[in-house]
Amino acid sequence: MSPTEESRLGAPIDLSGRTAMVTGAASGIGAATVERLVAAGAGVYAVDRDEAGLTRCASLARVTPLVADLADLDGLAALPTDVDILVNNAGIQHVAPLETFPLERFDLILRLMLHSPFRLIRQSLPHMYAQGWGRVINVSSAHGLRASEFKGAYVTAKHGLEGLSKVVALEGAAKGVTSNCINPAYVRTPLVEKQIADQAATHGIPESEVMESIMLASVAVKRLIEPAEVADLAAFLCGPSSASITGASMSMDGGWTAR
Repeated sequence: MSPTEESRLGAPIDLSGRTAMVTGAASGIGAATVERLVAAGAGVYAVDRDEAGLTRCASLARVTPLVADLADLDGLAALPTDVDILVNNAGIQHVAPLETFPLERFDLILRLMLHSPFRLIRQSLPHMYAQGWGRVINVSSAHGLRASEFKGAYVTAKHGLEGLSKVVALEGAAKGVTSNCINPAYVRTPLVEKQIADQAATHGIPESEVMESIMLASVAVKRLIEPAEVADLAAFLCGPSSASITGASMSMDGGWTAR
């Protein structure tokens, strides 16, 4: 083992001097990721349409809150491009059978969760390439690897994000840029909590049964994932021990995809 390799083992994650952008930063996984990257020393652009929710991030050192509607694709060009770390996290959900799935809702989810990440990656790569280092982290889902009924738009967007992430990994490898997906099962976030009523109505079961019968049915570890767990994995993917991890889908799904 070379001295360089030995020095990397167990090295702390120090992102001092790095600049990150986290989308969907006002709550849930996004807010936890902002906090974790700041704790590692990074400066962070915290992006969300929820101006009130961003006030929590604004109290942190080295955080610049940016109010933006990420589904407004033309407006994305106004966001900063000098980012070393891009965390594509923003997302919404809609639960309905395909034959009644609202067309405008399908289009919105694809814009927000696939087209927007593509554009943000596209405009951030020149800076990453110029400095020979960059990290693209796409918060996907177990639904990026598996499908479920009544989530046509969400599953489509996440599967597309998986493919996009792999293309970025292949194109960016020689230029010091890695690209990976994080694939959690259900995380304790407002997005998940808002699904309970829709899931109950669509499946024809009481709301009290949704957690056990739907959300935790496929996982071996019978609990919701905490946002901080996802944030820790995102930080790891920015650290020295992950330099050779790229094009990967990092499952943290309680055993869902082991079946």
